[in-house]
Amino acid sequence: MKAYIHTLKGERGPEVDLPAVFAEEYRPDLIKRAVLALQSTRFQPHGTNPYAGLRTSAESWGSGRGVAQVPRLKNGSRVARIPQSVGGRVAHPPKVEKILVKQINQKEKQKAVRSAIAATVNPELVRGRGHLFAGDLPLVLEDGFEALARTSDVIAALSAVGVYADVERSKGSKKVRAGRGTMRGRRYKQRKSVLIVTGDEPLRAARNLAGVDAVTVGQLNAELLAPGTQAGRLTIWTESALRKLEGY
Repeated sequence: MKAYIHTLKGERGPEVDLPAVFAEEYRPDLIKRAVLALQSTRFQPHGTNPYAGLRTSAESWGSGRGVAQVPRLKNGSRVARIPQSVGGRVAHPPKVEKILVKQINQKEKQKAVRSAIAATVNPELVRGRGHLFAGDLPLVLEDGFEALARTSDVIAALSAVGVYADVERSKGSKKVRAGRGTMRGRRYKQRKSVLIVTGDEPLRAARNLAGVDAVTVGQLNAELLAPGTQAGRLTIWTESALRKLEGY
């Protein structure tokens, strides 16, 4: 499999051979498992005090009184301790000992990442995610792209290769999240846009662009390549990133 290297002005340069990882088999089942396993590591354990609602002297009166045989307070007739009573224990509370982290085999995770990398060159999968781009995939830029220090220069380069429309699409998708998440540090939702993969250092000038993630090859994972477990994210590679993928 081959690809053309593009300059910062969008001109087509020399042709290069892509690493073997781009020919990996597409495995959406493994990709989904790997993403969910990664997301599960961020779950925060929560639960109730195991003695909540049980710190009481309530006892049942026994039979022969014409009332329900439920625990009642010693100094009154109010019911306590049981789930249906005021201040009683919770019937089925969340427990902190519950196992929240999902496990996945190391080789399965590695194959999922390789499969997600290969999905970035499939135009049908990329368009299926709603990405907007012009030209062929994969998009490979010269190493000079990594040296850009201004966001305006990054925008000019993305416009030249025909992917900046996808950044604008992500910018227009920002909205307030529904539900309790608005009070828990995740007030806004926004669609993912371009993933920029470089060789040694992430492209810091692209941090402020809407929906854009800038990482190195060593920082790649299944969630970055397949947000929401759906593979085919629009990805830009640099020449040095392709060299790092040799033998990946």
